[in-house]
Amino acid sequence: MGSQWSKDKAYLKAKQSGYRSRAAMKLKEIIRKNPIIRQDDNILDLGAAPGSWLQVLREMTGGIIIGVDLNPIVPVEGVITITGDFSDPAVIARIREHMPEVNGIVCDASPKLSGQRSYDQARSIELNEKALNVARLLLKQGGNMIMKSFQGEDFNWLYNRVKREFYSVRTYKAQATRKGSTEIYIIARNYIGGWRAPGEEPDGPA
Repeated sequence: MGSQWSKDKAYLKAKQSGYRSRAAMKLKEIIRKNPIIRQDDNILDLGAAPGSWLQVLREMTGGIIIGVDLNPIVPVEGVITITGDFSDPAVIARIREHMPEVNGIVCDASPKLSGQRSYDQARSIELNEKALNVARLLLKQGGNMIMKSFQGEDFNWLYNRVKREFYSVRTYKAQATRKGSTEIYIIARNYIGGWRAPGEEPDGPA
């Protein structure tokens, strides 16, 4: 990790502030530019390991915070963590037990990258769709969502898919994003919820 990381301003700032990864600085920037988390919101963090977003969220709201990841998360004070696949019905049931009302969902999850951009982007879109399915199941009407994705041939399909679910949707590229990365965040406000007729679900990306 050597010199590249030692010269990374976001990494150094996160480390100095006691956060577990540089991703904390991205979330702080995203919320500063897009203030969609209220002081009493219950927030669900999907793909939460190692837990830096949970640390930031705990500073932002006094509500219930749950982090879910396939990998165990070192405990964060005042935060509930669940180890498992966030699309697993058993995990969904556990979330409901702890958080009857979900005001917001954040998702910084990404697949393990292979280096083949088109393949990695397709897997990222698949992960995004799973996160969106969780929102359909759990997010309160009027709730908000922040979701990381990667730009590529299927991104417009995903973006339009999110627009079907929320009244206001925009993209945001964090300044802390590494140079050359296609990483981008979708900021979705005011979940519509329960409005589609049966059979209105669109096909996946071609």
